[in-house]
Amino acid sequence: MYKGEARSAKQDSVGREELGKKRADVDGGERAGPSSRGNGSRDRERSAGGTAGAMRRSSATEARAGNFDKSTYPDDGEDSDTDSEESDVSGSDEEDTSWIAWFCSLKGNEFFCEVDDEYIQDDFNLSGLSSQVPYYDYALDLILDVESPNDDMLTEEQHEMVESAAEMLYGLIHVRYILTTRGMSAMLEKYKNVDFGRCPRVYCSGQPCLPMGQSDIPRTSTVKIYCPKCEDIYYPRSKYQGNIDGAYFGTTFPHLFLMTYSYIKPPKPTQSYVPRIFGFKLHSSAK
Repeated sequence: MYKGEARSAKQDSVGREELGKKRADVDGGERAGPSSRGNGSRDRERSAGGTAGAMRRSSATEARAGNFDKSTYPDDGEDSDTDSEESDVSGSDEEDTSWIAWFCSLKGNEFFCEVDDEYIQDDFNLSGLSSQVPYYDYALDLILDVESPNDDMLTEEQHEMVESAAEMLYGLIHVRYILTTRGMSAMLEKYKNVDFGRCPRVYCSGQPCLPMGQSDIPRTSTVKIYCPKCEDIYYPRSKYQGNIDGAYFGTTFPHLFLMTYSYIKPPKPTQSYVPRIFGFKLHSSAK
């Protein structure tokens, strides 16, 4: 009896010690909890700050993409997996891409060249634009990928207005930049790559064109393409490019461009279309 009672007392003592250790572990975990949560929240804040620009660009891209009929695109498991993988890759790319590079890569913005940051940072080059663009300071910060300290105070609607203002401001900067030596050089490369399209006139034989506007005043007319061979203007073939403001390229650019690079100016076409009926030319009075 005495031996059994001794063993029982010893087991009770060991049990109390293990229970005390568990309680100490639990108490220690609870005390460490708030500290670890605080570090996690700070990490999330840093992460959110670093990807704020990419999120704005992603939302703007979705807005520009428009609404598509989902029934046109079958939804199966393989496609969703592929889409998720592509979104992960595009998300990481957006974080490394500047706003200017992102904007120029959008569908329909092929006519734009990338303006140097140094040119935009020179206040002299932007003189007079602050009165033409709403949310000018916010728009300029967005173009230069600068985090504005008052960004969080803007509503969702104001953020959309800032994004629209940034596109307008970039267009007004762009029309000035392409008249400079570096801007002309950038547009020359795009001209050689036929990024501006070709003349639709048959007798121009696919002559590469240049973008231009019919007015230097914003919201007056859309961009057109100028053929240096027949010296006439046409609508761009893409409906996306047809929505761009012509003031972002101006009335001066194509002509100053051809004067600067006179060696690329083609000769005028030697042929012109002659209307005929049953093989006979129409008299001028019948036209």
